[in-house]
Amino acid sequence: METYEAMRQFADSWALLAMIVFFIAVVLWVWFGPDASKHAEEAAQIPFEEKPVKQGAGTGTTEALDVRS
Repeated sequence: METYEAMRQFADSWALLAMIVFFIAVVLWVWFGPDASKHAEEAAQIPFEEKPVKQGAGTGTTEALDVRS
């Protein structure tokens, strides 16, 4: 039972701290990493993209085609 208690104490303290540090590092990498501003600019332009409209098959409805690749 002593091994279990030691592993549990480690997981409750240092492993949790390591996961928090890893999470913060990933968030900072996404915000400030290479190409971050390029991806942010592309995402900011999504609402302004025009999508071609295709007629529904005899139903009189229209649906937008997603042409992103």
